[in-house]
Amino acid sequence: MNGIGIICVEMKVLFVASGNHGELSPIVKSQGESLAKIGIEIDYFLIKGKGIKGYLDQIRPLRRYCQENRFDVIHAHFSYSAYVVSLAGEKPIVVSLMGDDVKASKLNGMLIRICSKAFCWKEMIVKSDDMSRALNIGRSVQVVPNGVDLEMFIQMEKEVCMRHLGWKNGVKHVLFPANPERKVKDYPLAREVVNKLGGRVELHVFNNVEQRETVWYYNAADAVLLTSIWEGSPNVIKEALACGCPIVSVNVGDVKERLEGVEGCYVANTRDPEELATLLDMALAFEKKTKGREKIIEDKLDSKQVAKQLKSIYEKICA
Repeated sequence: MNGIGIICVEMKVLFVASGNHGELSPIVKSQGESLAKIGIEIDYFLIKGKGIKGYLDQIRPLRRYCQENRFDVIHAHFSYSAYVVSLAGEKPIVVSLMGDDVKASKLNGMLIRICSKAFCWKEMIVKSDDMSRALNIGRSVQVVPNGVDLEMFIQMEKEVCMRHLGWKNGVKHVLFPANPERKVKDYPLAREVVNKLGGRVELHVFNNVEQRETVWYYNAADAVLLTSIWEGSPNVIKEALACGCPIVSVNVGDVKERLEGVEGCYVANTRDPEELATLLDMALAFEKKTKGREKIIEDKLDSKQVAKQLKSIYEKICA
C-alpha cells in the first residue's frame, strides 16, 4: 500500500450537520459516502434542535462526543453547524457553506467573516465563484461544488420513466426540481412561465420525493426549469445534466458555467417570464438527450472527483 493509501485509511473525519428531520440532507450524505469509498472513515454528529437555542444546546454533547472519539478533522456543513463546532472548542475545522449562508442574510455573512478569524477555521469551502465574491472574506476560500453521483443519476428511456410516474402522453412535461413551498425557489415565476405556453405543457415538482426517485423525474421530463432567487451550485442542475435533460434557468450561482456549451440548455439574461417562456419553448423542441453528462465529466464534478478534492484538503490540514 502506498503512502497516500495509508493516510486515507487512518484519517477519521467527523461531519457535523443539521439532523432536524431525523436524517442527513441527501447532499451531505452523498458526500460522506463518496469519501468513504476512497478510504476515509466518516462519522456523523447530527444537530437536532430548532432555532438558536436548539443549536446552542448541542455544544456540550458535541464536545463530549469529540472527547470520546478521536477525529483528525471536523467538517461542519452550513454556518450554524460551524458556530456550534467553534463554541465547542473543537479543531481543526473545515466549513462548507451553502448558498443560503451567504446570500440569504448580510448579518450571517458578517458572522461568518468574524468567526472564521476568531476561531481559526482551517479551510472554508464555497460552492461557486459567485458565492466567494459575495462572501468577500479577505482570505482564500476553496471553491468545491458538490459532486453528482453518476452511478445513481443515469440516462433512462423517457417512456419507461413516464409510465413509472404515471405521466400522460400527448403533452410536454416540465420539471420544477424543488419544493414549491420554498420561497427562494420562486415557484410562482415557474408557474407563470409554463402558463404562457398553454395547456400543452404540464408542470411537475419535487415535493416529498426521495432522492433515489428523482432520477425517474429527470428522465421523464422534456425540460427542467429553475427559477431560484439565489443558489450556490444547485445540485439539481448537475443531476439533470447527468441524465441528459434539457434545462432552462435564471442566471444564479454557477448555473451559467455549468450549462455553457451544452446544446439544449439555456440561461436567461433576466427574470422576465416572456424570455424564460421563449427559452423553455426552445428546450421543449430539443426532444433528445443533451451532452450534459459529458460536461459533468469534463468539469470533474462527478462525486468521485469531488471526493478526491476534499481528501486533498483534509490531508493538507493533517500535514
